[in-house]
Amino acid sequence: MADKVILLVEDNPDDEKLTVRALKKNNIVNDVVVARDGAEALDYLFGTGPHTGEAQHALPALVLLDLKLPKLDGHEVLRRIRADESTRRLPVVILTSSKEEQDLMSGYNGGANSYIRKPVDFTQFTEVVRQLGLYWLVLNETAPA
Repeated sequence: MADKVILLVEDNPDDEKLTVRALKKNNIVNDVVVARDGAEALDYLFGTGPHTGEAQHALPALVLLDLKLPKLDGHEVLRRIRADESTRRLPVVILTSSKEEQDLMSGYNGGANSYIRKPVDFTQFTEVVRQLGLYWLVLNETAPA
């Protein structure tokens, strides 16, 4: 499964390190591409901005999307992913510390496949990431491109 890329959209360097560490701890060896704001995530997905002219890369197998992001928030990133035919079926898991019910509702209404609140405890967070990896990268059958 190592050929499946994970796009981690996370602006907090500590949460980024925790997520990557939790993936490695659980032997999830997929390449992780990190986008630190919403615009960077869309540039990566659609080959725009700094990614213009790059060889077309395969879409990630999974997008882990924070909501509170600079430039474009996670809800807008999700809206644009779902609005484009090439990314419409891409699995998007909102992984956020937000406890706002409105964020939960907006996430699912916008087409998120899953909404997970980040546990504060590293051991719990590691278990959440293990289950995410197992389900989305191993068990889940993705739609054909």
